[in-house]
Amino acid sequence: MFFEECKSPNVTPVQYAILTVLSVLPGLDQTSLGQEVGLDRTTTMDVVRRLEERGLVERHENPADRRTRHVHLTREGKSVVTSLRADMARAQERMLAPLKPAQREVFMDLLATLVEANNQYSRTVLRSM
Repeated sequence: MFFEECKSPNVTPVQYAILTVLSVLPGLDQTSLGQEVGLDRTTTMDVVRRLEERGLVERHENPADRRTRHVHLTREGKSVVTSLRADMARAQERMLAPLKPAQREVFMDLLATLVEANNQYSRTVLRSM
């Protein structure tokens, strides 16, 4: 459903996650960015490199620690995130479409309960965006 709804800019779900996190938390270092999305350091660096090659993000060295790089959305990256929000909402609606409104509410409440109860096992930080 993601690919059907979000096909225009040719962005993968992992790339979308990184772009979305950067739209909310700009300037994260690559390690922190990976933690937010639940990716290991090598995968994060690879995805960020590909996004940089496409002109969607920029990496800047940290003057205080030259081993780290901070990642920022470019103007084009911000535009892609904005344009994909409606597409993502449609994909989510399609996924939940088989459920009646009352069932959706119960389902989302149960999901939130499971996520919160098992947060200590997650590779990501539980954060409301």
